[in-house]
Amino acid sequence: MKCDLHVHTLHSGMCNLPLLDRVCRESYNDPQAVYETLKRRGMDLVTVTDHDSIGAAEPLRRYKDFFLSEEVTCTTPSGTEIHVGVYGIEERHHTELQRRRKDVPALAAYLREQRLFFSINHVFSSLTGRRTARDFQLFEEEFPGVETLNGQIPRPNNLSASRLARDWRKAPVGGSDAHTLESLGSTYTEIPAAGGIQDFLRGLRHGRGQVGGASGNYAKLTRAILEIGTRLVEEHTWAITLAPLLLLVPVVTLANHLSELVFASRWSRHLAAERYRIRVADPLLEALDAGE
Repeated sequence: MKCDLHVHTLHSGMCNLPLLDRVCRESYNDPQAVYETLKRRGMDLVTVTDHDSIGAAEPLRRYKDFFLSEEVTCTTPSGTEIHVGVYGIEERHHTELQRRRKDVPALAAYLREQRLFFSINHVFSSLTGRRTARDFQLFEEEFPGVETLNGQIPRPNNLSASRLARDWRKAPVGGSDAHTLESLGSTYTEIPAAGGIQDFLRGLRHGRGQVGGASGNYAKLTRAILEIGTRLVEEHTWAITLAPLLLLVPVVTLANHLSELVFASRWSRHLAAERYRIRVADPLLEALDAGE
């Protein structure tokens, strides 16, 4: 069974860019259109992972192949921001997720208690800002899943995430991270021979997921931002005055694309060096212990 595990609708709230955060949505996708598009593109199951919202549940709960998920915006102990995908939740879980989102260890403990599978999303992306070495230690210790294929993230970043998940023996997750209808279902997670939603979620927890589909690229991101800008103008006619800014989008997305590559390269090197240090240090420590 296939399912795109990273999907946004108009319930994801406002974008986080200065000035635009009061007028422009993260996504203009209608939940019903999202469902129909994903089914046309071969998804056996459908979920939605809006930012800190379960607003899409109401129009989609009638479908037997739909399950509710959420992308929770969290603050780590080091003060950085991360996005955590939580899958197969019930509405009662939403309040508890939001209550704990500024305390990641407490959130992780609650999710384990509730037997809910969760992942660290776009781990090698600067989308949510800076990272620290302590963050990666937190991810390794607390998270059962790592998003190893994100449809908006460059391929090298996804490859780094895949290597990390393999080294840490974490369950892989794949999703389009679609904020527009165009890229829905282009990236997904498959659980071979799953017989339904619960079987699919059980397969995720046991690390049987197989990710497939496309990574992101410069053209894909530029297209998505232009589409969101167009939808902003459709929603607010006065926003036509901002239309000249759309000419800057290719420049901004190019800068973002290059920044993402640098970000992934930096942290991949750091983690590789850390793994090497541990491999070298452990035998030395054992030898010293034996000498005592």
